[in-house]
Amino acid sequence: MNNSPSLPGKVYLIGAGPGAQDLMTLRGARLLAQADVVLHDALVTEEMLELCPQAQKILVGKRCGQLSTAQAFINKQLVDNARKHALVVRLKGGDPMLFGRADEELRALEESGIAVEVVPGITTALAAAAATQQPLTKRGVSRSVAFFTSSTAPGEPDQTRIPDCDTLVQYMGGREAIATAQRLLAQGRRTDTPVVVIENCSRPDQRIVRLTLSALAHGLGDTHGPVLVMLGDAMAERAHQAIEKAAPILARHA
Repeated sequence: MNNSPSLPGKVYLIGAGPGAQDLMTLRGARLLAQADVVLHDALVTEEMLELCPQAQKILVGKRCGQLSTAQAFINKQLVDNARKHALVVRLKGGDPMLFGRADEELRALEESGIAVEVVPGITTALAAAAATQQPLTKRGVSRSVAFFTSSTAPGEPDQTRIPDCDTLVQYMGGREAIATAQRLLAQGRRTDTPVVVIENCSRPDQRIVRLTLSALAHGLGDTHGPVLVMLGDAMAERAHQAIEKAAPILARHA
């Protein structure tokens, strides 16, 4: 459905959640089914895109360590498509408002006079806590949680200081796991601090592993999907807890 250039459409920034189709919100799924155009991240699964068979789909990248679409170009695509179509979706993994470049996209749309709405999604940290049955907070153990990433844009300084919280959750933690563990050890964290790592959270190839901070300092070995690292005493294994011991993700210790 095309709009006239004088009457731009509306853009929805929608969180796709961690990956599984049935973890998408009902509102997000309804809007996908109505969308004219869907601009989606590389981490959005094919299963999720089945919810919008009628839409034109545009891949706009954003995979760490790989070529990705420049943010300025994505902003322009959103504006241009909103001037041609009634309903445009920007589909992002997790939640748009957490490590999702939402600020840049909101500003670009607002400056162009285009209506925009944000539809939240389940961020990977909460999905990972559920998948591992490992609460991020725990009475008497953890009263504070920090979400962080060590990934930086070109020209940004490296983030050398890790947040000081009871439970830490590192997004995009695969390649940065060694440096994170070494910095935490240098900051005084115990070597036996529990760590839970989850790869491809909520997807059929999900893998989970437990280790300690000192083991994490040696790396994670080969990983092939998005990795989230959860650290802190709240990650300690319960006496009768059953959790997958995913050996393939463990380090080949240096």
